[in-house]
Amino acid sequence: MDKRFTRRLIGTIVVCAALLSVGVTAEAEVPAKPETPVTIDTLGPASAVTSTSVAEQVGDRIWTVTSGVSPVQVGAFDPVTRTVDHKLALPTGAGAWAMAHIGTDLYVGLYTPGDIYRIDTTTGTATKVAQFGSFIWSIAATPDGKIVAGTYPDGAVHEYDPASGTTKSYGAAIAGEQYVRSIAADATTIYAGVGTKAHLIAIDRATGDRHDVLPAKYADRTFVATLTLSGSTLAAGLSPTGTMLLFDTADLSNPVEVQTPGGDQYVTAITIDQPTGDVYLGTRPSGTLYRYRDSTLTPLGSPYDGAYFNRIFIDGSTIRAELTSQVVDFDEASATFSGTDLGQAGLPPAPEQAMGIAATKTSVLVSGKAGIQVHDLATGTSTRTFLPGEAKTLTPVGDDVYLGVYTLARLWAMKPNGSGLHELGQIGNEQTRPTDDAYDAGSRTWLIATEPDYGKYDGTLTEQHLDTGVREVHRGVVPHQSVRSVTTDSGVAYLGGATRNSLGTTPILPEATVVAFDLRSNRTLWEVAPLAGAQSYSDLLTYRGKLYATTDDGRLAVLDPHTGKLLSTDVLGTSQSRLTIARSGLFGTDSKRVFQLVPNRTGAPTVTTVVDGLAAQIYSYPLITTSPTGDALYTIKGRDLVRIGNLPREK
Repeated sequence: MDKRFTRRLIGTIVVCAALLSVGVTAEAEVPAKPETPVTIDTLGPASAVTSTSVAEQVGDRIWTVTSGVSPVQVGAFDPVTRTVDHKLALPTGAGAWAMAHIGTDLYVGLYTPGDIYRIDTTTGTATKVAQFGSFIWSIAATPDGKIVAGTYPDGAVHEYDPASGTTKSYGAAIAGEQYVRSIAADATTIYAGVGTKAHLIAIDRATGDRHDVLPAKYADRTFVATLTLSGSTLAAGLSPTGTMLLFDTADLSNPVEVQTPGGDQYVTAITIDQPTGDVYLGTRPSGTLYRYRDSTLTPLGSPYDGAYFNRIFIDGSTIRAELTSQVVDFDEASATFSGTDLGQAGLPPAPEQAMGIAATKTSVLVSGKAGIQVHDLATGTSTRTFLPGEAKTLTPVGDDVYLGVYTLARLWAMKPNGSGLHELGQIGNEQTRPTDDAYDAGSRTWLIATEPDYGKYDGTLTEQHLDTGVREVHRGVVPHQSVRSVTTDSGVAYLGGATRNSLGTTPILPEATVVAFDLRSNRTLWEVAPLAGAQSYSDLLTYRGKLYATTDDGRLAVLDPHTGKLLSTDVLGTSQSRLTIARSGLFGTDSKRVFQLVPNRTGAPTVTTVVDGLAAQIYSYPLITTSPTGDALYTIKGRDLVRIGNLPREK
């Protein structure tokens, strides 16, 4: 979020207010001019993408499914013609991480809700056959023709029997964990890969008895995120160390450890070539394809920096992989990849849930899965810039736009037209998710707030000094919390905490706090918990000498930025809000409406609705930003980008 308007516009507003307060007497009142209604211009889909997270080969076709778009599209890719020649839409779900097949029947496990569909690949018809909660992370086929599934947030294992149409639950894989991110099964045992504290649970299919087979020395890992079973070999990928373990299911006590080099943290796909026993794996963040043969791990190459391998297929001498938006073939002789873009092959981009927004003089940028949608304001058209990750924050500074990218809390920069994308580095310190950012013009410092990796505690405030490239990371600056929001004024960073440190953790504190942190001396000036029971401060902004803080449950706190003293409170709604400053005042959105906050001399500000009925379909936080000239707002309506002009002035 670009919060520089806090400093640029305050002076202008104060001067204008002073000018308006003189020269008009009671004897010569000027009649108020009627206000012209705000204007709303729709600029098309905010962000459109072809993004996939899973693939499965049935016969000679590679089937995949889109995520983050509505409706979910399932497509079959023909490696010979390089086209998607079968496609169908599913009536429910926001996307999928899970696929398996039995014969010619393809099973797809969805999230939001956790539906399972059976697709007859010979006819292209889809039938919903089961539902397991709200989120299916993983499914696998058993040798006797059943489907097993791992779910979130109950961390459970379920079974569906296609022959009888019945379901069975094995309950939580292990008490206290929310994720079954990976799953495999043989005739007698289900293997469940668990997180956010890593476990590999072997469940007896007949009795339901279970035990953890992950050696104790790997207990500090966050996830057993990937599982593949071939014959008696069970391969497991561990996060966040990029470790692969190879188990013999006849004796699970002594797995072989295979450690990927170069700092990779995730093994996203593993395939075992049955005839040879060779193991192929893809890693992130480098996006490298490896082969493990005769106790030796060999890097084969990378399609591009940051490639995400969803699935690896071995077809005779052909090595093929399905990535986020491509299918690629690897030529071992030349050590090169050739790829086909799935969007061009027949699985076209569709409007997705936007994640971040920023406005420059020439463009509006909206982020989503694996890319940035660049809206050219002069032509009214938009293009897509690929990004190996999800930009959760975007802040323009001069001729550059700085991006805080999930996963791995990576920092990137690019030009407003989408060109010149390059990585600046990673925050590290067990951080993964940027949550907010701000720019301190006085020191030319980009400030990034982050949430730690799954199951970890204490977020950070990171200072990226743009002149020198020096990066300072302050972990735990908001004690026992992740850092949810940040703004800056006069060399002080104001930070909003969230009691939930990361996914899979239990809050330590009963309520969230707000912290003032001096950027020059690197010390905390004050810390307060202004609102009882608040679990997260979704946004902070200084305006006219006061600090405005919004909570995830729809409340507003107005604080003295010098002391943290609570000055007033109000209720904005029932959910989180984000704020921005325009030339005519302070505005915000909760994804339902755009509102204006007008300060009063005493008490809470006056809140009025400017635009209603947004029904924004966004991913996580509400999105709003101001044009560089301060005369318009950009936000999301449905899945479209809209410009709101002729903004009302404070009265």
